[in-house]
This record gives sequence, C-alpha cells and structure tokens, in this order.
Amino acid sequence: MASGTPITNTRSQKVKKIFLQFDANKDGGLNREEMASLVTAVNPRVKFSDEQINAILDEVFRTYGEFIEGDRGLTFEGLLRTYDDGAGDVDRDFDALGLGFDSEPSAVSVASSSSIADERTNPNPNPNRQHAVAAWAASPSHGIMYDVTWKLVDDLGIIVKRLKVKQMKDGKIKGETFGDGFSDPGWSRELGSESESGASKRVFWEESGHDYGVFLKDLAGLRSRADGSKTREEAFDGHMAIGRVLYDHQLFKEALVSFKRAAELQPIDVRPHFRAGNCLYAIGKFSESKNEFVLALEAAEASGNQWAYLLPQIHVNLGVALEGEGMLLSACEHYREAAILSPNHYRALKLLGSALFGVGEYRAAEKALEESVFLKPDYADAHCDLGSALHAMGEDERAIQEFQKAIDLKPDHIDALYNLAGLFRDVGRYQRASEMYSRVLSVWPSHWRAQLNRAVSLLGAGEADEARKALKEAFKMTHRIELYDAIGHLKQLQREAAKKQSSNGEAGFIVVEASKFKANKNKATPRQELGHALQIRSFQRLTRLGSCNVELLKKELGESQVPVSYSGSGAPEKSIRKAALEGFIRKLLHSLKAETFQGAMRAINERILVVLDGSGSGRVDMGMFCAILAPICAGTPEKRKRAVFDALIWRAVEEAGGQIRKTDADIYIKLLRAVYLPMTGISDLMEVNGESDASMVSFPEFLEMFDDQDWGFGIMKTLLKLETSDRIRHGHHVCAVCRYPIIGLRFKELKARLSLCSTCYSEGKVPSACKQEEYTFEEFGSESESIREKFHSCGLRSQSSPTDP
Repeated sequence: MASGTPITNTRSQKVKKIFLQFDANKDGGLNREEMASLVTAVNPRVKFSDEQINAILDEVFRTYGEFIEGDRGLTFEGLLRTYDDGAGDVDRDFDALGLGFDSEPSAVSVASSSSIADERTNPNPNPNRQHAVAAWAASPSHGIMYDVTWKLVDDLGIIVKRLKVKQMKDGKIKGETFGDGFSDPGWSRELGSESESGASKRVFWEESGHDYGVFLKDLAGLRSRADGSKTREEAFDGHMAIGRVLYDHQLFKEALVSFKRAAELQPIDVRPHFRAGNCLYAIGKFSESKNEFVLALEAAEASGNQWAYLLPQIHVNLGVALEGEGMLLSACEHYREAAILSPNHYRALKLLGSALFGVGEYRAAEKALEESVFLKPDYADAHCDLGSALHAMGEDERAIQEFQKAIDLKPDHIDALYNLAGLFRDVGRYQRASEMYSRVLSVWPSHWRAQLNRAVSLLGAGEADEARKALKEAFKMTHRIELYDAIGHLKQLQREAAKKQSSNGEAGFIVVEASKFKANKNKATPRQELGHALQIRSFQRLTRLGSCNVELLKKELGESQVPVSYSGSGAPEKSIRKAALEGFIRKLLHSLKAETFQGAMRAINERILVVLDGSGSGRVDMGMFCAILAPICAGTPEKRKRAVFDALIWRAVEEAGGQIRKTDADIYIKLLRAVYLPMTGISDLMEVNGESDASMVSFPEFLEMFDDQDWGFGIMKTLLKLETSDRIRHGHHVCAVCRYPIIGLRFKELKARLSLCSTCYSEGKVPSACKQEEYTFEEFGSESESIREKFHSCGLRSQSSPTDP
C-alpha cells in the first residue's frame, strides 16, 4: 500500500447500495425523478412541496454538474461526493431505508442514529496480514492513512496481547460484569471504539506489577518510532492509531497520552481532542473531558464543512461529560443542538428527555422522549425514561405501559424494573412492588437500595417479619446508620402496633384544627408558621444551601460579569441563561458530588427558577436570584440580610448611592414570598405590575420591610430556630404520634404530658387516645431547656455555676 493511500471501507459500499436502490432504470445514473424519490425516502417525516423538491434538485445538479451524465443524471461518484461533502448522512439514510449487507450481516452497526455510525466490518486492505484489524482502521477520515502506521499497529497488538496473557487469571482479565441491564449512557459511537458499542464488561488492568512496567517500556519505544516519522502527518497518524488500539483495549490512561501527543502535532484537528475527551471521561475526569470536547467543538466549527457531520456527536458527548459534573441544564443545550443538527438522532432526543426529567421539566421531557421512541420504537432506555416522566406527572397507567415495553425489549433492564417497582410502591401496590424489587436483586444481588425499598414494600403489604429480614440484608450490604435506625424503628412500630390501632379500627392519631392548639405563655411557635419553616428547611437541606456561606455568594456575584439585557417589557436588567446560572450555582456548591448536585439543581429549578422565569424565556435576573438565595445560606441573620440588599444594589443598572428603589424592594419581597411561602405569596405576586416608584430605600428601611411578620419574611426567625436545633436530641423522648425519637424542636402538651415532634405538631396530629377540647403546648428547642425541665419535674433548682464554699 502506498504511503498516504486511503483504505476502502463500508461507507462507499453503503452509498452504492443506496444508489442501486434508486437507480430504477439501471442506467448507472440518478435522474431528477429518481433523485426526488431518494430525497423523499430518506426524510420520511418531512413533507416536501414540489417547489422544495425542485429547489433541492436544482442545487444538487448545479453543484455537482461535473458528475452529471446527460439524461442519465447523477453518477455513483457524484452521490458519494455529496455525502463526503456533508450534504447527507450516509449511515442515517442507510438505516432509514432498511438496507443491509447480505454477504456480511455483521458489517453494519445497528442502534446508532449518529450522523456517522461505527463501521462494523473486518476489512483487511493487505491480504497478507495475519490478524484482523478493528473496523475503524479502514475509515478514510478516522482510520490509518500510512503504511508505516500499520507496522506500529501490528507491533502494538503483539505487546498488548503479551500483557493480556500475563495478566489473565482463570482465562480472563480481572473485571466485573453486571450484564446488559443498565440504561445505555447514550455515548456517541461515532468517534468511539467497538468496545463502546454496548459491551457490558469493564476490564481493570493491574498497573503496579512488573509486567505492566515492561509493557510501558515497549509502548514508549513505539511512540518514539512514531515521533521519528518522516513527516508530521505520519507522526500524527501513528499516535492516533496507537491511541485507538489502546482505547479499544480499555487502556485509557495510555491512550490519553497518545491522543494528547497527536493534538500537539495538529492542534486544530478535531479527532485527537474528541478522543482525549473520551479517555478522560472513561477514567472519571469529567471536567477535563468537558474541556477537550469544547476544544473539539471549536475546531469543528472553525473548519467549515470539513467536520460538520461530526458536530452532533461532539455535542452529544459534551453533554454527557457535563452530566458527569452534574450540569444537566448545560447538557440540555448540547443535546438540543445535536437534535437540531441531526433531526433523526434518537439518542440525542433520549438524552435531552432524560436531562429535562432530571431538572424537573416533565412535559418537555415527555415530548423529547416520545420523539425518540417514535424514531426508534425498540429503544428500551427511552421507554424507561418516558415511564419515569409520566409517573412524575401522575399518569401512572401510561407509565406502567412504558416500563413494561422496556422490560419486554430487555427483560433484565434494571432501571425499568427498579422504577416500575417504585411506581407500584408509590400507588400502594406493595406486593407487586416487592416482586419487582426481587427481580432487580436477581439481576444485581448487591443493589442495597432495591433491598431497602423491598423492605418498605413488604412492610406496606403487612409482612413485618420479612420486612425486617430485608432491612437486615440491606444493612449488611451498606452499613448505613440510617438503616440501623430504621430497623430499630420497625421493631418499635411492632411493639406499638396495639397502641397505634384503636379497638374500632380507627387510626392511632387524629388531626386537630389549629384554633385548639394553644401556647403556654407564648412559648410555642404557631403551627402554620412552623409548617412553612419546615418546608423551607427541607428545601435548604435538599439544595445544601444551608452549608453555603453567604459571603461566598456575595464574592461570586461580585466577580460575575453579566451584561445588561432587555426584558420583554423593555426594562434593562442583568439577566443570565439558566445553563450559565447552573455554572454559577456549581461554584457555590463545588463540594457536592454530581448526583447530589443534580438533586439540588432540580429543587432550585422547580422552586425558584420557575417563579423567576415565569415567561419561559430561559433567562433569569441574576441579582434577584442571589437575593432570593441569600436568606437560606449559611451565616448570621445580619450577614444574610446584608447580602440580600447588596444583591439588589448589584442588579441595579444605575448607581443609587447605596440605596435601592422602593419598587425593586417590593418586587423582591413578593417574589421571595412566592418562592418560600407560595400559599401566602402567590396572590401578592400577581399584583406586581411594574409601576415605577421614584422613592429610594436605605438598608435600615429595607430591614423593616424584610422583617415584617405579615408582609415580609419574618418567618426567618423560625427558620433560624430550626437550623440551630435540628441536631438536638431530647434524651428518651419519642413523638407520641410517629414514635420516632425527637430531634430538633420538641412540643410538650402540659395536661396530657405527651411530646410531639415538629412535623406532627405542625400537622396538628395528636394520639387518638388523648382527645381534649384544647391542647396547651410548651416548646423545647435546646439541650439546656430539656435539662432544666428535668430538674423542675424533680422539684430541683438548676444552677448555672457551682456555689462558693
């Protein structure tokens, strides 16, 4: 093979099949009528008008005039050139037409709607070669281009095989397999390897032994040979081929070194950056992976049409890398872009739907996932995620159907089995839920969450003994302290079963109207106020904002460069796209793991962003957003309120000498109440009409507005009380209703001498055996108060300091 000569591949074979399919008169050309049939057939969901068809044909026949042979029309070489120029998507068209290779049924990769799919052939351009090469090697754009590179690949294959033989134990390399039951992460196959095509086994190489050291020494010699090539292009080809072979054998760290070297040789080439991103993602370095994909995207966009057909795959993998960091909103933008560039890209649509579901935008998720299953009805993962979205929207019957479709397509689909079990548990079908959780455990025996939820389902089905056994098994799997507490609580529930159920079958508690709850000398927080504060505290915990110092919020806001834009009303504001705002929040919550951050971002999107972006524009007022976050961040009350005021000053377009407009203060208070006190604040929000108020408000005046109990955020006092007491235990006291040990505020009823936890007190629950006309409570929120109460009950006087001798 001559140096620089490209190798034949299945791409041209696919184009040939398409050409022959539409060359109806078999004259070796596609006339206008035959070309029109081709365009219509490969775009089944697009209804072209006659004018549109004629315009397309005019453009093709004018652009590729050199390949037009009289009345015969466009030749095969001309059709191949249209695909090479990015005017069409050969793999997508090939799949859409349902074509195949009769002689090589395994040659075509299925299940990929990427613009160019993996080419699953085993071509060997040199018949004298003794071993088959990977399919990628024959690609004209991504394969081996020089004869000298083949020698490197041959030698690399030998040293990898030698390493594999030495590390084999019992006929296989160390690794673990969970089967094919998990949802496909959606990784784009275009620039991937055969190992990415759904292989369920991950190989773990032993890197500390002597054998691996010898392998690295031999590999360094091959890299030196590549560097010593006659031309820069040959060196690039050598390093890319070495990287591809290493990647195929899951030697990701070593493959990364080769791709980095290739990127140094040709910095503006898309391929080494893309493949380096793949390697970094495989070894868990998501941030660095994202950076490489960004470089690949920039290179592809700067190259004109040369790499245009790869843009959908780059966007997809960049989105997957962003998800690895927990950045779902940012990932959505790239999945959406991939779907725009390649409308039949069902993986991009599935990923878009899954990410939208992850941030709580269920209707949009449903639409994207339905589009994905329309394009590929046998896509089990999309059916599974569609079921989850439907369940979240309360459409449980449709959700069950979708989960069942996923299970029918892939019987061991763990995600579908687990989510269907969760649906059955949520709707009270506990026996069916426990059966589905058992199926999950049959596929993945160490799935402790499935075991835990199976215990909950068994308990709901009335099988307390089996539930306790399942809980113990879950505890053995994970040794989480909350499971140990749950086992203890289950035993307590069994002991209290007689007390929880009265003789006539009524529930063990009753709900009392708020007017019957009295405070002893005003030493108990009102029920409704406590209920709202508990909801805010729950949101604070879920988002982890209670651990984010408000000073960090001020610092990040001050360093943010947000340009002034104009809202729909024409008013200037410093607004930011949701995806960019997600990056800002990630800096605040940088210590969170990706999964935890996704949960936090989902809660923020559902509670805060939905209020601030009521019009659905996708943009949010940055200063207002930070002002709404500040009251629930960590820090003293004074610092939090000052941060609120500073954020409102920051958002002002014009300097106002340390003051804010009265109108802005009013809008902020109403938005704040709409977010955290929706039952009381949403009607106020409707009154915001944007009328201008020329008066200005100083910080002391703003504090009066903020602290107002009825029209401001006076509930912050109760929130602070919950924050300082939520780790306090009250000795042996348990709640008389839920029977859990009381942690946090304790409410003691003076006449019945029973105690309630914050939640049961806020909901007005009391034991059914303790019916009274009214209930008088005293609140205990600290250890010192509990100790003082114990002293008083014994008739003793507590002393703050020892008496003098």
